[in-house]
Amino acid sequence: MAMNYKEEDGHHSGVGPGVAAKSKKPDNTAFKQQRLPAWQPILTAGTVLPAFFVIGIIFIPIGIGIFVTSNNIREFEIDYTGIESSSACYKCSNVSWNESCNCIINFTLESAFESTVFMYYGLSNFYQNHRRYVKSRDDSQLNGDKNSLTNPSKECDPYRTNNNKPIAPCGAIANSMFNDTLRLYQVKDGAEELISLTKKGIAWWTDKNVKFRNPTNSNATNLAEVFKDTTQPINWKYPVFELDKDPENNGFINEDFIVWMRTAALPTFRKLYGLIEKNDGSYAALAPGNYSLHVEYNYPVLSFDGRKRMILSTISWMGGKNPFLGIAYITVGSICFFLGVVLLIIHHKYGNRNNSADIPN
Repeated sequence: MAMNYKEEDGHHSGVGPGVAAKSKKPDNTAFKQQRLPAWQPILTAGTVLPAFFVIGIIFIPIGIGIFVTSNNIREFEIDYTGIESSSACYKCSNVSWNESCNCIINFTLESAFESTVFMYYGLSNFYQNHRRYVKSRDDSQLNGDKNSLTNPSKECDPYRTNNNKPIAPCGAIANSMFNDTLRLYQVKDGAEELISLTKKGIAWWTDKNVKFRNPTNSNATNLAEVFKDTTQPINWKYPVFELDKDPENNGFINEDFIVWMRTAALPTFRKLYGLIEKNDGSYAALAPGNYSLHVEYNYPVLSFDGRKRMILSTISWMGGKNPFLGIAYITVGSICFFLGVVLLIIHHKYGNRNNSADIPN
């Protein structure tokens, strides 16, 4: 029996008798044929010019307000890396891990820091955003899982075990935790008065209460027992259960540790070290005068050409000091306003021009 073939575009469909060839054309629907209702704006001078002026009028005042607010934030910074021979910490710049060196830096505050002061430590040329570094942790272990405590994730290699004992906390991030000790003193009549530094409330609430937990059924009295089958990271002086004497700020929930574990996106960054809170009866959190910074220098940075800083800063409703956002608003608003003026002049001069050729009588 002869075979029936249906030709499409000069080719045989190759189907048998009684079988219809499947069309490759989209269904005849409004969606597939792109016939859905649509709004197609027509850009005219009457719609474009007001938009430029409105953006300029709104953005410029906002930018000025943000820029002025940022400039009103007081900030004081000390680089205590000690590379320069004239630096007070020069003798400490070559320390290695698990070594300690002490140095004192004297400085003067010319103006008062009125509200709560945030003390930060800053590092430069430290790439916490490296892919392998970011992955080198065990989130189950940090969340208090006992199985991960004694059997850490392989992502922590080569900081997974030490002397055949599991490391807690494991990984490169924890192993490189910042461990300088910073103490601030106010100098009055030649005597030094220690300024109280609050070490709690410096970590994100979600980190402190959700992501980081000590192993279950553990408290301040038995943390050492819980971690007895583990060892501290190679570069640490003390085990994780001796990070703080406060039972609510020890072990995996230590806030200094939590702040460090939130990796920075850029190679130059700062992390919150503590809070200097204003007392009810005090004139300011930090009054003008002479101060001294006592540094227990433990953290080596010369191996990666890094630098270390101590920063004192106040904050405002928009956060810390950051003039970029205000400058960006002012720049965008000024450009839009300038373009609006230029286009308005062009439209006024050429917009009503009759482009049709003159027809002779």
